[in-house]
Order: sequence, then structure tokens, then C-alpha cells
Amino acid sequence: MTVKFGTSGLRGLSTDLVGSVSALYSFAFARHMLESGILKPGAPVVIARDFRPSSPEIASTIMAAIKRLDLVPFDCGTIPTPALALYGQSIGAAGIMVTGSHIPADRNGIKFYRPDGEIDKTDEEAITRLAAALASDDAANRVEDGCGERREAEASKLFLERNLGVLPVDALAGKRIGIYQHSSVARDMLVEIFEQYGATVFPLGRSEHFIPVDTEAVSQETVAQLARWTDELALDAVLSTDGDGDRPLVADEHGMPLRGDLLGLVTARFLKADLVATPVTSNSGLEQDGHFVVRRTRVGSPYVIAAMEEALAAGADRVLGFEANGGLMLGSDFAIEDKVIRALPTRDCVLPMLAVLGTAAERGLALSALVADLNLPVALGDRLENYANERSTTLMAHLRNSGDQLAAFLAPVGAVRSVSDIDGLRVTLADDRVIHFRPSGNAPEMRFYVEAADGQAAKALLEQGLALLERWVV
Repeated sequence: MTVKFGTSGLRGLSTDLVGSVSALYSFAFARHMLESGILKPGAPVVIARDFRPSSPEIASTIMAAIKRLDLVPFDCGTIPTPALALYGQSIGAAGIMVTGSHIPADRNGIKFYRPDGEIDKTDEEAITRLAAALASDDAANRVEDGCGERREAEASKLFLERNLGVLPVDALAGKRIGIYQHSSVARDMLVEIFEQYGATVFPLGRSEHFIPVDTEAVSQETVAQLARWTDELALDAVLSTDGDGDRPLVADEHGMPLRGDLLGLVTARFLKADLVATPVTSNSGLEQDGHFVVRRTRVGSPYVIAAMEEALAAGADRVLGFEANGGLMLGSDFAIEDKVIRALPTRDCVLPMLAVLGTAAERGLALSALVADLNLPVALGDRLENYANERSTTLMAHLRNSGDQLAAFLAPVGAVRSVSDIDGLRVTLADDRVIHFRPSGNAPEMRFYVEAADGQAAKALLEQGLALLERWVV
């Protein structure tokens, strides 16, 4: 069994999660909720899943497992993770989402929710301890087919209502917007939402086979496809999400994806946020924006949510968080005219799309012009897949061992000025360029981020850094 909690939920190979492992961890989660008094016997638990081939079987096993603890499963079908979290919050229910998000189909995951939002690291530790203690318990590990009362329509309706009224009626009239549907659970909702705002919507690329889309490291093949669509259909934007619909992908009129931290910046301005919590991987230009206070965290929504909670406890108001992958979290309620958008401390894909498209339309700008107007350092990210965990762990230990070793490794790129070790190694070079190495918490991948003054310099730095990683051997 090789499953573990990563930056967002439990992750592992599909072959490991199908069967007793999903039963064990969902049973442990439910037991933790009951023992901590968060749930009482007979309480509902809302459950949804993405379109991965393994997800229906895992969801069925989970529903049977929680029934054995006298909890009531509500089957919410295939809906976005933020829709599931919102529905659970609205009825005071815990939640379980079966999804591997953006990772390949041979892997999967499970995200757990308390009635007030995502579980935190303390909850993860408690669930892990319980799972270990229950490893030989038949009731916890039994694999059975389960079902629950269907609530997909009700949960979907609530999420749609949340996202209508954010912009004025017909705010996007005259706009031509493509929706790259692939295998996202948000694909039909996005069409409905943006048609409601007056846009002409073009559903594109729908697939019945699961396609992993990483909004933080969009593949060159996907970028080329986005460019073809914008050119052929004269689109103002193409919108999409990852597999479970909690991370947005927004491409401009040329098919060029906008970075998630840029979406977060525009959304923070749109909502008039006072304080923003965001990981160290987000653009360093955020601190210079001047519209809000910035709190930096480790990578992963639990850390962003913890920072938001600390800020709220200290008396802050109008608090939100976002990640470099674009997922937006609302720590507090926000009002737009007569519309109140309730706090939702889990990643959401739709509100950043509305904020960016609405801001561009109001200012009469194309998305590329809106990006240029923000004047942020150019930030790029990529990843090396199949980068063994042993290799990445050994490399990071080598680089952390001494300043001389780090300087020698980076000598082909530039001289080191300063280093941050909040999450991975983020190095500011003598000429203000930034290079950041971070092993993935969910898969055998090395994440890599750079910043530079212009696109050409950022692209060159990205290529140089990836080459360093590829050449390095244990």
C-alpha cells in the first residue's frame, strides 16, 4: 500500500486505492469525525467523483464503508469539488471527493471535508493513525458495493446560483468564449454559467476518456490546441479546469494560458480583498501590488487555509487565498453590489474566471492587454515527470547541505543572492531572476518554477534549470 496524504488529499495508484484501501481511509475519516464530535450517528456525508475509470468503484466502496458507521451517504455524482464542498457546508455535512485532480488516470485520490471545509493537517494525522490502528479490522477494510440518495441536481443548482449575479447581466455580451471540456466534471456547468452572462460559448474537445490537465504546467500540446481554437474561431478566451474542477485554466485571445497567481491577483482586486494568503510559489510581484497584505505559505491548500484562519482570528476582514495553480479560496464573505458570496475555504475554479473576464470586459481590454497592464515579473513553471522520489530527495538534500554545493549546482545559470526554504528551494539570483525547485507531494515529479523580467529571459531560465535537473544523477 503506497497511498499517502499530499498537498491536497490522499493520493496513490488507482490499483492501490481500489478496494480495501479506500474502504479503510474513508472508514477512518468517518470514525475521526464521530469521535471528535463533528458528526453524530445518522448524519449525512456527501460524496462525489471525477471521470477517472477507477472513481465509480472507489466511490461505491466509500459509501458502503461509511454506512457501516451509521452515517448516511448522499451520492452527488460527478460534480466539481467546490460544488460538493459548498453543498456539504450548506447542509452541515462532511464530504468525500474521489479525484486525482490533474494527475494521470493510472492514479487517483480522495479529498476529505468537514462540514466547515477541507480537513487540515491535524485531521490528516488523526486519519492516518486511525487507518494504521484499523489495518486488520474487518469492518474498516471490508469491500462492498454501496449507494446513496441522489443529490447531484441539488448540489449543482446551489453552485450555479453562487456564480450567477457576480457580474452584471450581459457583462460578457459580444464575447466569444471557448470551453475546453475534455474530461472535467465542470464542463457542462461552465457552458451554462457563461451563456448566462451573454457570451457566445463554444464547447470544445469533449472526451469520454480521462485527460489529465494540469493548470500549473500546461503541456505544449494543449497550448498548441488552444492557439488553434482561438485562431480558427476568433475567440476572446478559452476556459477549462483540471479533472475535478477546482483549478481554473484561462487562455487569452491567442491561446496563451494565464498563470494562476495572476488570476488570483485580479480576483483579489476584483473582490477588494484586504489580505491574501498564497504559497511561496506564487509570483513575487504580489507584494508590490499594494492593494492588500500578503501572507506566504507552503504549497498546498491546507497551508493556505491555515493562514487565512490565523488572519481571521487576528481580526482581519475580507480574507482570501489562492495558489499558483489558480485555485481560489474565500476565508470570509465578500459583497459585490447586492450579491454576497459566502466564504468557501476550498479551491474554486469559477470565481477567478468571472473576475478576470469581467475586469477585462469592463476596461475594454483583451486578456493579453490586461496581463501586460499588471506588469508582473514573467513567471513560468514546468515539471519533470517520472522523476523518482529517491532522486528528488537526494538532490534536495545535496543542495541544502551547503551553500557551496548549491552555488556549484547553479553556477551555469547564475550567482546565488538569497535562498528561501519554506517549501522546496527558492533561489533569488544576483540579477533578480528567481529559480525554484520543489518535488511534488503527490507524484514522482519535480516541479520547477522561474521568474525573470521578460518572457524570453524566463523561458531561457526555465530551459536551463530543467536541463540541470535532467543531467543530475544520484
